[in-house]
Amino acid sequence: MFKRDEAVRPQTTTPPGAQPPSVPASTTGRPTERDRVNLGKSVIIKGELSGSEDLTIEGTVEGKIELRQHVLTIGPNGKIKAQVVAKAVIVQGEVHGNITATEKVDLRESASVDGDVVAPRVAISEGAHFRGSIDMQKAGVKPGDTKPASPDMKPAGAPEPTATR
Repeated sequence: MFKRDEAVRPQTTTPPGAQPPSVPASTTGRPTERDRVNLGKSVIIKGELSGSEDLTIEGTVEGKIELRQHVLTIGPNGKIKAQVVAKAVIVQGEVHGNITATEKVDLRESASVDGDVVAPRVAISEGAHFRGSIDMQKAGVKPGDTKPASPDMKPAGAPEPTATR
Protein backbone atom coordinates (compact mmCIF):
# COMPACT_ATOMS: atom_id res chain seq x y z
CA MET A 1 0.00 0.00 0.00
CA PHE A 2 0.97 3.62 -0.45
CA LYS A 3 2.20 5.43 2.66
CA ARG A 4 1.18 9.06 2.34
CA ASP A 5 3.42 10.34 5.18
CA GLU A 6 6.61 9.24 3.40
CA ALA A 7 5.57 10.71 0.07
CA VAL A 8 4.80 14.15 1.52
CA ARG A 9 7.76 14.32 3.91
CA PRO A 10 10.37 16.88 2.70
CA GLN A 11 13.81 15.64 1.78
CA THR A 12 16.28 16.37 4.61
CA THR A 13 19.58 15.61 2.87
CA THR A 14 21.05 17.43 -0.09
CA PRO A 15 21.66 15.16 -3.10
CA PRO A 16 25.11 15.36 -4.74
CA GLY A 17 25.39 18.40 -7.04
CA ALA A 18 22.26 20.09 -5.64
CA GLN A 19 22.14 23.44 -3.85
CA PRO A 20 21.75 23.24 -0.06
CA PRO A 21 18.45 24.50 1.32
CA SER A 22 18.32 28.27 1.65
CA VAL A 23 18.96 29.75 5.08
CA PRO A 24 16.27 32.15 6.34
CA ALA A 25 17.43 35.77 6.14
CA SER A 26 16.85 36.29 9.87
CA THR A 27 19.75 33.92 10.66
CA THR A 28 22.09 35.70 8.24
CA GLY A 29 21.85 39.02 10.07
CA ARG A 30 19.85 40.78 7.35
CA PRO A 31 16.46 42.21 8.31
CA THR A 32 13.39 40.41 7.06
CA GLU A 33 9.72 41.24 7.13
CA ARG A 34 9.52 39.54 10.54
CA ASP A 35 12.19 41.88 11.92
CA ARG A 36 9.93 44.91 11.35
CA VAL A 37 6.78 45.79 13.24
CA ASN A 38 4.01 48.06 11.93
CA LEU A 39 1.56 49.88 14.18
CA GLY A 40 -1.52 50.83 12.16
CA LYS A 41 -3.17 54.24 12.11
CA SER A 42 -5.94 53.15 14.48
CA VAL A 43 -3.44 52.19 17.22
CA ILE A 44 -3.05 54.59 20.17
CA ILE A 45 -0.30 54.04 22.74
CA LYS A 46 0.14 56.08 25.93
CA GLY A 47 3.26 55.33 27.96
CA GLU A 48 6.66 53.83 27.17
CA LEU A 49 7.33 51.94 23.96
CA SER A 50 10.57 49.98 23.55
CA GLY A 51 11.68 47.10 21.42
CA SER A 52 14.45 45.17 19.74
CA GLU A 53 13.32 45.37 16.13
CA ASP A 54 12.66 48.05 13.52
CA LEU A 55 9.31 49.78 13.98
CA THR A 56 6.94 51.74 11.75
CA ILE A 57 4.27 53.82 13.46
CA GLU A 58 1.18 55.02 11.58
CA GLY A 59 -0.88 55.61 14.72
CA THR A 60 -0.56 57.82 17.80
CA VAL A 61 2.03 57.48 20.56
CA GLU A 62 2.27 59.67 23.66
CA GLY A 63 5.10 59.17 26.16
CA LYS A 64 8.53 57.74 25.32
CA ILE A 65 9.83 55.63 22.42
CA GLU A 66 13.15 53.80 22.82
CA LEU A 67 14.67 51.63 20.06
CA ARG A 68 18.39 52.16 20.73
CA GLN A 69 19.68 49.60 18.21
CA HIS A 70 16.92 49.86 15.61
CA VAL A 71 15.24 52.11 13.05
CA LEU A 72 12.05 53.99 13.87
CA THR A 73 9.88 55.14 10.98
CA ILE A 74 7.02 57.52 11.65
CA GLY A 75 4.66 57.10 8.71
CA PRO A 76 2.62 59.86 7.06
CA ASN A 77 -0.32 59.20 9.41
CA GLY A 78 1.86 58.94 12.54
CA LYS A 79 1.32 61.45 15.34
CA ILE A 80 3.95 61.30 18.05
CA LYS A 81 4.03 63.30 21.30
CA ALA A 82 7.05 61.69 22.85
CA GLN A 83 10.74 61.71 23.55
CA VAL A 84 12.29 59.51 20.83
CA VAL A 85 15.59 57.58 21.12
CA ALA A 86 16.66 55.23 18.29
CA LYS A 87 19.55 54.25 16.06
CA ALA A 88 17.92 56.01 13.10
CA VAL A 89 14.66 57.95 12.82
CA ILE A 90 12.73 58.56 9.59
CA VAL A 91 9.88 61.05 9.97
CA GLN A 92 7.04 61.37 7.46
CA GLY A 93 4.33 62.33 9.96
CA GLU A 94 4.21 64.59 13.04
CA VAL A 95 6.54 64.59 16.04
CA HIS A 96 6.16 66.85 19.07
CA GLY A 97 9.16 66.10 21.26
CA ASN A 98 12.91 65.67 21.15
CA ILE A 99 14.57 63.14 18.84
CA THR A 100 17.93 61.51 19.63
CA ALA A 101 19.55 59.13 17.14
CA THR A 102 22.96 57.46 17.20
CA GLU A 103 23.21 57.32 13.38
CA LYS A 104 20.82 59.67 11.57
CA VAL A 105 17.54 61.57 11.51
CA ASP A 106 15.74 61.96 8.18
CA LEU A 107 12.84 64.42 7.92
CA ARG A 108 10.96 63.70 4.71
CA GLU A 109 8.94 66.31 2.79
CA SER A 110 5.68 65.53 4.65
CA ALA A 111 7.38 65.66 8.10
CA SER A 112 6.48 68.09 10.86
CA VAL A 113 8.83 68.18 13.87
CA ASP A 114 8.55 70.48 16.88
CA GLY A 115 11.48 69.63 19.15
CA ASP A 116 15.24 69.35 19.36
CA VAL A 117 17.19 66.86 17.23
CA VAL A 118 20.49 65.26 18.33
CA ALA A 119 22.23 63.03 15.76
CA PRO A 120 25.54 62.88 13.88
CA ARG A 121 23.68 63.13 10.54
CA VAL A 122 20.48 65.07 9.89
CA ALA A 123 18.63 65.38 6.56
CA ILE A 124 15.69 67.73 6.08
CA SER A 125 13.82 67.46 2.78
CA GLU A 126 12.35 70.47 1.05
CA GLY A 127 8.80 71.01 2.31
CA ALA A 128 9.41 69.52 5.77
CA HIS A 129 8.45 71.61 8.82
CA PHE A 130 11.02 71.84 11.60
CA ARG A 131 11.03 74.02 14.72
CA GLY A 132 13.75 73.39 17.28
CA SER A 133 17.50 73.05 17.48
CA ILE A 134 19.87 70.58 15.86
CA ASP A 135 22.97 69.19 17.57
CA MET A 136 25.04 67.18 15.10
CA GLN A 137 27.46 65.50 17.47
CA LYS A 138 30.06 63.12 16.15
CA ALA A 139 29.42 59.47 16.87
CA GLY A 140 30.79 58.46 20.26
CA VAL A 141 31.02 62.02 21.62
CA LYS A 142 28.81 62.61 24.63
CA PRO A 143 27.43 66.03 25.52
CA GLY A 144 29.87 67.91 27.74
CA ASP A 145 32.94 65.92 26.61
CA THR A 146 34.34 68.83 24.64
CA LYS A 147 35.05 72.22 26.11
CA PRO A 148 34.31 75.30 24.06
CA ALA A 149 37.41 77.26 23.14
CA SER A 150 37.78 80.35 25.28
CA PRO A 151 38.83 83.58 23.57
CA ASP A 152 42.10 83.77 25.55
CA MET A 153 43.30 80.32 24.43
CA LYS A 154 45.94 80.23 21.74
CA PRO A 155 46.36 77.47 19.16
CA ALA A 156 49.05 74.90 19.89
CA GLY A 157 52.41 76.01 18.51
CA ALA A 158 51.41 79.67 18.19
CA PRO A 159 54.11 82.17 19.21
CA GLU A 160 53.76 83.98 22.50
CA PRO A 161 52.41 87.51 22.12
CA THR A 162 55.01 90.20 22.66
CA ALA A 163 54.30 93.26 24.70
CA THR A 164 54.94 96.61 23.03
CA ARG A 165 55.29 99.94 24.77
